[in-house]
Amino acid sequence: MTAHGDRPLSLNAAPAPPRRLLLLVNRQARNGGAALDEALAVLRAHDIVVEEHPCSPGQNAAEVIRARAGEGFSAVVLGGGDGTLNAAAPALLDTGLPFGILPLGTANDLARSLGIGPDLVEAARVIAAGHLRRIDLGEVNGKPFFNVASIGFSAELAGELRAEAKKRWGRLGYAIAAFRLLRRIRPFTAWITQEGRVRKIRTVQISVGNGRHYGGGMTVESSAAPDDGKLDIYSLEVGHWWRLLVLFPYLRRGTHGQWHDVRAFPAVSCAVATRRRMPVNTDGELTATTPAMFRLLPKCVSVFAPPAPPPG
Repeated sequence: MTAHGDRPLSLNAAPAPPRRLLLLVNRQARNGGAALDEALAVLRAHDIVVEEHPCSPGQNAAEVIRARAGEGFSAVVLGGGDGTLNAAAPALLDTGLPFGILPLGTANDLARSLGIGPDLVEAARVIAAGHLRRIDLGEVNGKPFFNVASIGFSAELAGELRAEAKKRWGRLGYAIAAFRLLRRIRPFTAWITQEGRVRKIRTVQISVGNGRHYGGGMTVESSAAPDDGKLDIYSLEVGHWWRLLVLFPYLRRGTHGQWHDVRAFPAVSCAVATRRRMPVNTDGELTATTPAMFRLLPKCVSVFAPPAPPPG
């Protein structure tokens, strides 16, 4: 037996008190309730006390975490998708509480980036194992994000993709909404400022990635990781909408930066301005508008996750 997953107890040592976790579950998530009881049984079998806080209508995860952070919880467990995690991010930063993930959403991009699969029981075992991984966050106009922030096509897609469609159709819902939007999309003018250099561009999408996966199957950059100390920025400067169809396999693999009509570069900060105010999509939620200031928050939160694979 171990004390909080650290060193073995001596024969005369008193048993370690069980960890006490605050559980927040998005019951409206696509996979809400599926195998959840089994996952919680795994945690309790490891002498972990799990206390669920039922969120009232209009109450978000950050409010709950801040309100209850002083009650002796050792960590927060978030059951939901990337939107649930995004909503909790400001409070995780403020309180310093580690968090675990029970992936109940449509895409579960952060879980995938961390090597946590969709099986809730296996995800619970990851939390019970107690291995913490320190990861980065991105931030835009003071709003933190785990996976990616986008302006243009992806933001318009987030605005059109209703929660009902995501719950009913899952990842297929992304494809249906994207196909409807694709032929209406038009390039816009933007100015990207990075390290004192200003680039004027015509683009259909600017994305600033922190993690590896986003958008229910896309890859920010083939070697990206949520703790690699950089943001991966790309701009889709295509002249016709059908070019996005050609680029799609490369966007899935994260090798789109090899194309001449895709501008891609790493950074720790950059600014994006547009002629008119445009929404910014962070982890699937519209949380900011241009002009947008992006920056990296390195190694600022801790998550229960399998050990990171060795570089290369």
